[in-house]
Amino acid sequence: MESLKHKNKVVGIKETKNAVKAGTADVVYLAEDADFHVTEPLRELCILSGIEVQNVSGRKEIAKACGIDVPTAAAAVLVD
Repeated sequence: MESLKHKNKVVGIKETKNAVKAGTADVVYLAEDADFHVTEPLRELCILSGIEVQNVSGRKEIAKACGIDVPTAAAAVLVD
């Protein structure tokens, strides 16, 4: 999670999914308190794409790590 503070990133399900599809996501963080039907398709896409997925306990925790005030279900650190 520390890398979300200091590296290039995208925030949110849609932006994270786009980064995974484009091959620019290095690690994806998914909130465990987000709706399963929202996060599971992204998790499956990451697995198929060979991208590491880290589970995080909550949406607020991801938001804090990203430096934003709005809770978010997903974020990704981008490849340098």
